[in-house]
Formats: sequence, C-alpha cells, structure tokens
Amino acid sequence: MVVAAAAVNPPPVTPDGRYIVVRGRLWRRADPALPDVERQRLVDRLMDARRAVARALRTKDDAALAVARVAVEDEKIALGERGPVWWQDGDPDLNRRMARNTVYADWFATID
Repeated sequence: MVVAAAAVNPPPVTPDGRYIVVRGRLWRRADPALPDVERQRLVDRLMDARRAVARALRTKDDAALAVARVAVEDEKIALGERGPVWWQDGDPDLNRRMARNTVYADWFATID
C-alpha cells in the first residue's frame, strides 16, 4: 500500500489553526465549523473536479478545462479555503503568503 507523504508527515499548522505551511507558504485550511459529513462531501467533489482538470489537460479540451477549474474554485470556496474568511475576529487573510513575511514569522522560525 502506498501512503501519501502528507499522511506520514502532515504539514505544520499555525497556532491559531487557520493555515498549513507548505514549502514556507501559508495555505488557508477548511472551515473547522463544517460538519464532518459536509466537509467530506465537499472534499470528494473537490477531488472529482481536480481529476476533471487533469483529464481536460491530458485531452487538451479547453472548454472542459474551464468548467473543471470553476468547479475547483467553487469547492474551495465552499470549504472555506478561498473566498471570505471563516474567522470572525477581523484578522486579514494571509493565504498564499510566505510565512516568514507574516505575523507567523517568529513561530515559523521555530519549526524550520
């Protein structure tokens, strides 16, 4: 059985639980308030959409690629990984920023 690298070594999670760090970059996590069943349904749909992107790229189907990319974006928004932030304290979204250039810099320096 092949085990995904992320399952063996999960990425670090910021102390507030808002982001994971991959290659030094912050990536917003899914909204923790989502019920597990709903989160899994959305993740399954996201994976289907990502497979559709790959299929469209392989077959060079531009129309299918556009539809699949919209589906990926829609599922990521539904999960809370994109779109409006799911936290309520007014802190800005730092998604896709380098951790060393954010308020997480001191924390990130301790995990590297």
